[in-house]
Amino acid sequence: MDKEARIISHFTHALNGDDGALLGDFVYSKDLFIENVHFKREWLSMQGIGAKAVLVNLSDAIAMNATPLYALLGLALPKELENDEINALLGGILSTCAKHGVSIIGGDTTSADKITISLTIISKANKKTLFRKQSKNGDFIAFTGSLGLSLKGLKSLQNGGKIARNSRFIKPSLRIEFMKKSAKNLKSAMDISDGLANDLPKFLGKKGAKISAKLSKSQWLSGEEYELLVAFSPKNKARVLAYAKQTRTKLTIIGQVKNGYLKIPKYRAFKHF
Repeated sequence: MDKEARIISHFTHALNGDDGALLGDFVYSKDLFIENVHFKREWLSMQGIGAKAVLVNLSDAIAMNATPLYALLGLALPKELENDEINALLGGILSTCAKHGVSIIGGDTTSADKITISLTIISKANKKTLFRKQSKNGDFIAFTGSLGLSLKGLKSLQNGGKIARNSRFIKPSLRIEFMKKSAKNLKSAMDISDGLANDLPKFLGKKGAKISAKLSKSQWLSGEEYELLVAFSPKNKARVLAYAKQTRTKLTIIGQVKNGYLKIPKYRAFKHF
């Protein structure tokens, strides 16, 4: 058991264990975005840091088929930051929230050695809320988009290179339209934040899976992709593929839920940098 799993094991409430917690008509979710853990200041603009902090938080709500409405913002900033840097950071946060219909309704600020952004997203639950572990034996497992791009961008930056402003590492893609159309035909969903090799076991719970797709090491390991990992029954396969086509969303079926199976290459788990 790694440290994250050990910490989580102390919190035993039944609402824990998904991308967010469903309470009545609302879904509550939270992620941290910390300098030198999730980003380096020289890699992203201040506006880009603020924007990505919002996107990675909205991803959890989207994965549960919820509509983000409000946010609580926790912000810890180094004292040496200039006013124009702070304004750019806040500009990235506010403009991205506005684009997705989210209003910041409170929070807290303090000083720290490194930029730390904490967002609690309050979302309206739609007709069908999706959880991680609702798949059944025989269901297909698939992911949206392409995996490996975030890791590719990260490696380029670590080697002193530059990446495009719309690179996956800088700007994750949220599959909002695909989720809106396909949710009624999905069994379960989650976002891929810690790499497929690390997230697939969380997605399956005590069930197994027979993986038929041939995936590269980077596809298994690349974290911070924020693509969707979904499961759906064979009878809904044609509908889900049709919705993917309608929304121009690449969808890769990697296998099926199968009790007693789960062979994932034993790569070292993705742990940011």
